[in-house]
Amino acid sequence: MLLRFFSFSIFIATGALLGHLYLYRRLVRDTVRSRALRFLAVAVFLLMTLVLLLRRPLLDALPMELSDALSVVTYTWMGVALLLVVALLVLDLGRGLVALGRRLRAPASPPVDEERRRFLSRAVASGAAVTGGGLAAYGTWRAFAPPTVTEVVLKVPKLPRALEGLSIVQLTDIHVGPFIQRRFMDELVRQANALRPDLFAITGDLVDGDVPTLGGHVAALANLKSRFGSFFVTGNHDYFSGDEEWSAFLGTLGIQVLRNRHVRIGDAGGSLDLVGVDDWSGGRRRGKKGYDLDLALAGRDPDRASVLLAHQPANFKVAAERGVDVQISGHTHGGQLVPMTFFIGLAWEHSAGLYQHGGSHLYVSRGCGFWGPPMRVGSPPELVKLVLTA
Repeated sequence: MLLRFFSFSIFIATGALLGHLYLYRRLVRDTVRSRALRFLAVAVFLLMTLVLLLRRPLLDALPMELSDALSVVTYTWMGVALLLVVALLVLDLGRGLVALGRRLRAPASPPVDEERRRFLSRAVASGAAVTGGGLAAYGTWRAFAPPTVTEVVLKVPKLPRALEGLSIVQLTDIHVGPFIQRRFMDELVRQANALRPDLFAITGDLVDGDVPTLGGHVAALANLKSRFGSFFVTGNHDYFSGDEEWSAFLGTLGIQVLRNRHVRIGDAGGSLDLVGVDDWSGGRRRGKKGYDLDLALAGRDPDRASVLLAHQPANFKVAAERGVDVQISGHTHGGQLVPMTFFIGLAWEHSAGLYQHGGSHLYVSRGCGFWGPPMRVGSPPELVKLVLTA
C-alpha cells in the first residue's frame, strides 16, 4: 500500500512538472518575446507546480477559510491546465501530421522562416486557449448542472412478489466541500425525491471536510423521502473526513449507516436483505478494519434476495459468488474529465455502467458531484434509479 502511494505521488509530481513545462514552451516561449513576461510566466508555472505538489500539507497548515480558497484556486487551475494540455497536444499532433505530409511530398526542406514559425506558434496557442478555455467553461457548467437520470431494470429471480418493481435511487460521490454546498444539495434532493423511489442508497464519498464545517450542507439529505428510508455506506474520502463522526451525524438525519452489516427491507409479506460494507481501501489506510463482506453477510439466508452497497466496484465477482444479486457502487466518476475518461477502464475492470457476473448485477455510477477540478467533460454526473423485477 505504501509503495502504491509513493508511486502515485511520483506519477502526479512528474505529470504536474511536465505539464507545466509543456504549457510554458507552447504558450510562452514560442510566442512571447518579452523577457519580463517570460520570467513572470516561469514564476507562475513554478508556483502552481509547487502548490499542487504540496497541496495536502498546505491545506492542513492553513485556517479553514484559506484552505478552502487554496482548494478552489488549485483545483480550478488543475482542470484548466489539463484541458489546455489536451487541446495543445491535439493541435500539435495535427500540425505534425501536416508537416510530415509536406515533407513526404517534398523531401527538400525549405529555409526556416522565424516570423512564420512564430506566427504559427501563436495561432496554435490561440486555438488551444480558445479550445481549452471553452472545454473548461463547458465542464464547469456540466459539473454544477443537474445530473442526468439513468434508469435501469434489473432481473432478480429471488425477489419476492411483494417487492416486485422495488426502486432504489443511488446518490454517490457528491463530495460536499469548498465547491458543493447547500444550494447544490437542496437541488439534488429535490431531483432525487421527484423519482419517487422506495429507498435511497448513498454509496460513499459524501464529503471532503469535517462535520462542523459541512454538516449544514449535508443536512439537506434529511429531506429525502421514500418508503423504506435512506441508507449510507462509507467511501474512502469519508474516512479522510472522519468516518465515525459523519456516521453519527447522518444518524441524526434519519439515515441508517450500514457498516459491514445487513438489514431487512420489507415486511412479513416479502422482504430482501440490504447489505452495506465499509470502503474497500479507506479503512486500511486509516489503520481500521474497513471492508468486511463476511461480517456483512453473516447470519443471512442465501436464498433471500440481496442488494449490496459498496463504494468501490472492487470485489464484485467474489460478492456475486457469495450470492449477492445486485451490487451498487461508485468511486470511479467514470473518469470525470478527459483524458482520464479514456484511461479509467485501464485502472478498473468495472469503471462505469452495468455489468454482470453469472446471475448477479453490478451498477457503477459516475457520481452526482465531482472531486478535484470543478469540471466534468466526457463523463456527466448521474442520478441512478434501479428497478428490481423478478
